Amino acid sequence: MAKLRHLALSVKDLEESAKFYESAFGMERVRQSKVAIMLSDGVVSLALLHLRSNDNAPDERGPDYVGLHHMGFLVDDVPASSEAVEAAGGTYHGQILNVGGGPESERKYRDPNGVVIDVTSKAHADSSWRVPTDT
Repeated sequence: MAKLRHLALSVKDLEESAKFYESAFGMERVRQSKVAIMLSDGVVSLALLHLRSNDNAPDERGPDYVGLHHMGFLVDDVPASSEAVEAAGGTYHGQILNVGGGPESERKYRDPNGVVIDVTSKAHADSSWRVPTDT
């Protein structure tokens, strides 16, 4: 069974947003880069993204977009789950560049409403989301 373990928000200010979630909800920083701060409550990961048109991975919704960027589901078998997503009406949307393990590790889809979904293996979740994957 797939488990929702990851939400990503596109935000205007990474540091301000991270401080809010740390202070308001006690979330902890587990990973950081120039375009993202990853927070976790120990079960679910919250990625704060600041992707603008001059970055390597701009948000296709434009440089001023703020809101839900995507959500990630932890699955036991990425290829089998990908088939189920496509059979249910999801469309392939690509992969994050430089993901170890390639398409066996992580794939992106759009649901019938256009919402982006990560379909992710335990190995990718352990290295990227930094949340427990055994529960």
